[in-house]
Amino acid sequence: MESQQNESQRQVLMRFFKTGPGEYGEGDEFLGLKVPQTREVVKSVAKDFPLSEVPELLMSRWHEVRLCGLLILVAKYERLATKRLENDEAAILGRDEILTLYLQYTERANNWDLVDLSVPKILGHWLLLPTRCFALPNPSSLTSVDNKISLLDTLAHSPNLWKQRMSMVCTWKTTQLGDPSWCLRYAEIHLHHPHDLMHKAVGWMLREMGKRISMDLLRDFLRQHAHDMPRTALRYAIEQMSEKERQYWMTIPV
Repeated sequence: MESQQNESQRQVLMRFFKTGPGEYGEGDEFLGLKVPQTREVVKSVAKDFPLSEVPELLMSRWHEVRLCGLLILVAKYERLATKRLENDEAAILGRDEILTLYLQYTERANNWDLVDLSVPKILGHWLLLPTRCFALPNPSSLTSVDNKISLLDTLAHSPNLWKQRMSMVCTWKTTQLGDPSWCLRYAEIHLHHPHDLMHKAVGWMLREMGKRISMDLLRDFLRQHAHDMPRTALRYAIEQMSEKERQYWMTIPV
């Protein structure tokens, strides 16, 4: 990856991901690789790349190398999360091992793209799959929603912006799989978050929930909250609606 460094692209990425003093990506360093280049590296190595060596990638100073490590985890997780392997004991343990490693290095996913390209397909998918991660009250059960909520709540209430974003954006996968409850819960928790990146995440996830599951559920949420939602979140949430309906929601007094 270092051999593909591109100085002009590096400068573009540093501006795009706000790496200047006081900005949300302050101090992040880039090689200047585009995402398809990183995906090509992942495609060539992911299958045989030892899980034990992924932390070396996640600890890299280079943004793209950290992304490579995260996408290797995604690729490994997805191979163990197919319909055929959902209840397979070895696959359950393998998924839990990947999730545990991911959670140990959440602070290395320290920009919005690193979060958005990894968390739905690992943590988000795990929320709706059997797990052995916890000491369950009922040993015969492979699911414990309360434990999963507790884990996600810990991320949501962390002082770390990227962990907070993880708790919201991971619901993209639960929405895709037909469960709106995660999106609605964490949209409410983050509704008054002070950061614009979270306003965008909340609105984006609500929009996806409305589009994929139920526009009526989205309208119910807006009837309760549109009057005090950040305008960015509201604009993102209503993007799939007609122009007339968008105007209606945007004119609700704050």
